[in-house]
Amino acid sequence: MQSPVSELIELLSLERLEDNLFRGQSRDIGTKYVFGGQVLGQALSAAQATMTHSRDAHSLHAYFLRAGDIEHPIVYEVDRTRDGGTFSVRRVTAIQHGKVIFFCAASFQQHEAGAEHQFAMPEVPAPEDIAPGPSVPASVLATLPTKVQRWLDRTGPFEFRHVYPRDELDPPKRPPYQQVWFRLSEAVGDAPELHRALLAYASDFQLLGTATFPHGISYYQPGVQMASLDHGLWFHRPFRADDWLLYSIDSPSAQDSRGLARGLIYDRAGRLVASTAQEGLIRVVADADAAAQVPVKE
Repeated sequence: MQSPVSELIELLSLERLEDNLFRGQSRDIGTKYVFGGQVLGQALSAAQATMTHSRDAHSLHAYFLRAGDIEHPIVYEVDRTRDGGTFSVRRVTAIQHGKVIFFCAASFQQHEAGAEHQFAMPEVPAPEDIAPGPSVPASVLATLPTKVQRWLDRTGPFEFRHVYPRDELDPPKRPPYQQVWFRLSEAVGDAPELHRALLAYASDFQLLGTATFPHGISYYQPGVQMASLDHGLWFHRPFRADDWLLYSIDSPSAQDSRGLARGLIYDRAGRLVASTAQEGLIRVVADADAAAQVPVKE
């Protein structure tokens, strides 16, 4: 049986159908629909596979248009938009059942020396000084929907250590800030392209949920609909996804059933290696059955 890390690497390793056409499979990790981080990681993998220059991805800007079907593959079409003197741009469209479910633009740059500065890493306990989160008691797990049970009871490819843990099944109201250490649970190879795709996948965890903190709600509650609308990711410095990274997240605003969240990702040495931003749909509806339906983005 494959380990969760091996499964994830296989998931991000797309089947090449043509020069600019790729096919990716999906994994049911307990979410209602295809996990947004999976589509981000696969789209970045497709874009990276079309690079013929020695250039690294430095930014990714994506929009989620439709919920993905876990039971069917996703086709990624890459447009080689531009190859300039030092920058390249790729546009990736994800298609399922004949419809566009996602698109993004990724920019690549040849390494250049230049001025540097960064925000300092927050002062938080080291990951070794934070106990892993407690498992959900079997008696409580049995009362939850099957999908939620699978999500909460699974052993995923990433390990998370929350600096300020929150009970997602009975969340208190608190300010919209959190810091989370995370790392891949197994060591992997040195290819920077793989580590960037892995970080794209992981960057979708924890992010939008921060916008729910002041309201005492969570994705796992009946009557709550949540869905990613867009996602921005910037790579600043080299990193390894299999070493501890600190995700420092805040949510400056929520309004009109949308929440905005921003994240800074640091390595153990305190270097800012990546930044994220995401706006997502957050609806609270009276009918729990209605909440289980695909959130409408029209």
